[in-house]
Amino acid sequence: MGQFISTDHDGHVAVVTIDNPPMNALSAALLEELEAEVERLDADVETRAIVLRGGGERAFVAGADIKEFPALRESATQEAGSARGIQRLGTRMDAGHTPFVAAIQGFCLGGGLELAMCCDVRVCADDACLGQPEIKLGLIPGGGGTQRLPRLVGLGRAMLLNLTGDFVDAGTAERWGLVEKVVPAAELMPAALEVAGAIASRSPHAVAVLRELARTTRDLSLEEGLRREADGFRRCLASEDGLEGVTAFIEKREPSFTGR
Repeated sequence: MGQFISTDHDGHVAVVTIDNPPMNALSAALLEELEAEVERLDADVETRAIVLRGGGERAFVAGADIKEFPALRESATQEAGSARGIQRLGTRMDAGHTPFVAAIQGFCLGGGLELAMCCDVRVCADDACLGQPEIKLGLIPGGGGTQRLPRLVGLGRAMLLNLTGDFVDAGTAERWGLVEKVVPAAELMPAALEVAGAIASRSPHAVAVLRELARTTRDLSLEEGLRREADGFRRCLASEDGLEGVTAFIEKREPSFTGR
């Protein structure tokens, strides 16, 4: 248990709760603690999927801790600020082996939405409210919102959200591709755990290869992407998990994956 972060386990799924009442604002100290926990869990072979959730019922994360901004303005480097901290955390999440599922309830705004966009899959309560309101403060999204948002919803919709600072509801977010699944608020954690549990039951080796391909081929040509995909397939086929999966299918039994 940390000051802002707690972790529980459900089998091979780790549930990481961000707890900074009342709205789970992302302070620099919280982000440092969260990054350390991500690092620890990614190194744990027993953890095969991570669910990120906000404590309480009001927010997943309602944004960065704006009270830190005046001091940040006076900083010579601004490297310790929450925006840079979210970018660094997202880069670490991208680089790891373990997939992330965001369980989004209530407000998911600014740095909170940027954190959710760092995850592989987003499961959203039907009462959630999402947006990038930084423009209303005379700022721009600084934790990845100008880069990750267009990659998920397209440039036009990303510009609409970033330039107006307006919010969208869960249904709109799902239609736009900002979240992958919307469920009643009472069913949020069971639904997120179901998705994470399904991922955790697959080959950790194949999951890691998939995440690597998704990250490294996004801006490449189709030809180069297909070449890397074929190489990834060969690596999976040559792995112990690949042998186990094929053998289990032929023998009509459930596979037992080890991540090798």
